[in-house]
Amino acid sequence: MSVTEQPPAEGSRDTDAAQEALHDRIAADSLTTRRDYLRIVATVSGGLAVGGVAVASGILHRHGDGDGTPEPKKIADRILPGESLAFRYPGDEDRAIAVRMADGTLAGYSAVCTHLACAVLWRKERGSEGELYCPCHEGIFDARTGEVTAGPPPRGLPKVLLIEQLDGSVWAIGTARSGESLQEGLCRQQGDALRLCRGGAGAEGERSERT
Repeated sequence: MSVTEQPPAEGSRDTDAAQEALHDRIAADSLTTRRDYLRIVATVSGGLAVGGVAVASGILHRHGDGDGTPEPKKIADRILPGESLAFRYPGDEDRAIAVRMADGTLAGYSAVCTHLACAVLWRKERGSEGELYCPCHEGIFDARTGEVTAGPPPRGLPKVLLIEQLDGSVWAIGTARSGESLQEGLCRQQGDALRLCRGGAGAEGERSERT
């Protein structure tokens, strides 16, 4: 056997085997890490997608959807023009916002965006009357009507009916779903307990009899 054909030393073979084993382990760890990463990404993406579909389809809780008639609730001793107030109504889980515009108009809305349920904020400095703004996806609602003026929200904000007493205190007394007028919301919740609802039904009946 020539010098160049001598078998490798025992220590050299052990070193090569150790290096191969280390390489295999690193490759296996790398594959596991990639698999775990993809699994996490898929789980998070799936959760976001399901959440978005749930909000859009109305599966999740909507503002004021509880059973029965909401109780009146005092929300402030006074709200001055140009001010806003965050409060909870009709339940502790229902975020709401009241705004008093420069001309004295008082309006109340759900403070949950109809897109993906982010918080809605009041931006007094925007436009002549301010605006209701969702910072998550740039949704904008009209401060006077609650209707969508820009961004992805599919519906206007549900309304909260506010009244002001002679002493200046502000009370929340009912809600209306997105697309309902305040009168429709109150009649849905209180029905014949309100004279305006009985009058509406009677007037409708009289029109039917005449036709």
